[in-house]
Amino acid sequence: MIRNIIWLSIIALLVSCGGDDGPPPAPEGAMLVFPEENSECTTGTDINQMSTQITFRWMASNNTDSYTLSVVNLETNVPQNISTATTSASLTITKGTPFAWSVTSRNSDSDQVASSATWLFYNAGSQTTYTPFPAQVVKPASGSTVQRNIANEVVLEWSGADVDGDIESFEVFFSDTEPPTTSLGITNASTMELPVAVESGIVYYWKVVTTDLEGNTSDSGVFDFKVL
Repeated sequence: MIRNIIWLSIIALLVSCGGDDGPPPAPEGAMLVFPEENSECTTGTDINQMSTQITFRWMASNNTDSYTLSVVNLETNVPQNISTATTSASLTITKGTPFAWSVTSRNSDSDQVASSATWLFYNAGSQTTYTPFPAQVVKPASGSTVQRNIANEVVLEWSGADVDGDIESFEVFFSDTEPPTTSLGITNASTMELPVAVESGIVYYWKVVTTDLEGNTSDSGVFDFKVL
């Protein structure tokens, strides 16, 4: 009897010492540094008349052993991706073109990833005035399913920016067909949300055209969402 108690005590001790350490810590999102948000990037190495090599920089994030830099040409929506264990990476990109960039943090011991904020910038070219950045969706997230409110509406919300700081207006197009064809009218530069009437079970499409004081325009591309 005493021998059984001793063995049970040893087993309990071994189990407690080998306890569950829990899942590995998830990586945290990196803080972006350069190119700065909504800026004109004039720092880089000229490759040719069309291209510049830019070195992107960010702060180290906790629980991270590698990063993936993603740089998207906002005129073509074509991304360039590069992985690195450091907090900087260089890519060759087109001059006079708007880009969005972000960094994904990874940990080899975890299946979770973390994304940084997304910053927009223009890679400097020969132009002296810049087209506004394409408007970015805030909500509803593109591809999401949402609940309409008590007024049978969903609020469309977006963000707009311009290197020159001279956005004049936004025009919102909205419909249940793609591409959206119905203009909901023009808002001023400070209005970046609009309620729209919706019905359950329907997928809606919308986009925003941004215009600046020089008459330059940019198209956000089409966002979509489904109503419960």
